[in-house]
Amino acid sequence: MGIPTREAYGRSLAKFGHDKEFFVLDADLSKATQTIFFKNEFPDRFFNMGISEGDMTSTAAGMASCGKKVFTATFAMFAAGRAYEQVRNSIAYPNLPVVIGGTHGGVLIGEDGASHQCVEDISLMRTMPNMTVIVPCDAKSVECLVEKAIDFKTPMYFRTGRLATEDIYGDDATFEIGKGNVLKDGTDLTIIAIGDMVYEALEAAKSLEKEGVSVAVIDMFCVKPLDVKLVQKYAEKTKKIITAEDHNIIGGLGSAVAEVLAENPVAKLKRLGVKDSFGKSGVKKDLQEYFSLNAKGIIDLYKQM
Repeated sequence: MGIPTREAYGRSLAKFGHDKEFFVLDADLSKATQTIFFKNEFPDRFFNMGISEGDMTSTAAGMASCGKKVFTATFAMFAAGRAYEQVRNSIAYPNLPVVIGGTHGGVLIGEDGASHQCVEDISLMRTMPNMTVIVPCDAKSVECLVEKAIDFKTPMYFRTGRLATEDIYGDDATFEIGKGNVLKDGTDLTIIAIGDMVYEALEAAKSLEKEGVSVAVIDMFCVKPLDVKLVQKYAEKTKKIITAEDHNIIGGLGSAVAEVLAENPVAKLKRLGVKDSFGKSGVKKDLQEYFSLNAKGIIDLYKQM
């Protein structure tokens, strides 16, 4: 078991802060978002903005307008929800290079419950002009994508989770904004997943392989801009696609892939995610079973195709 992606976010900021100059703003949650690692290393470049997410976002925009690179951090519910207007009008509209860090995304964060389990954030950010949306699946992917985010010239939403995730990538992993990574090739089914669901996709592929089903698995860590060519390639190759995400099936990864297939309908599509409902309080394993956000949920969908 690896570390939580939110911890990897904080550690990566601290790591790259030695070689690059950027600023980190947090809304009084640095121990939860793990930006405390950056705060401890670079107190002069860290600002606790208090429980004032709109102010934090507007301040980040102001700094960016003066040529500074800025990362923000708070729970996804607040980063994408409470500060939506400031993100839209102060960051996205003027196209400023602010990285909006949303931790604790999805229902699989555990006991925090529906008020904090944001299942709308990807949708909100994906439909915003000028916004790039990143959802890493493990610590290595976070580290590589944070490094790229430092030099990124336009707005970015960077979503991470609360609990530890399995390590998917090795030290030789590479990432390109706007592309997906093929983790496993196959000819009968393609599973396109993000975040925690990438590991579950790989587990589902192992189980289906035992039944003679050849499964391709794609980590679509960049939800926007979506790797349309990769989706089309595997739609034509396998004729069946399942998307898997810890997010509402409306507006997230599943919707993004559906939009591609609507214009080029060469494959059947099933979407696994939260079925337009709020979350519930519980331990991760129980929540996975309740919302079918696991390998079994993927396999069950495949058998309906």
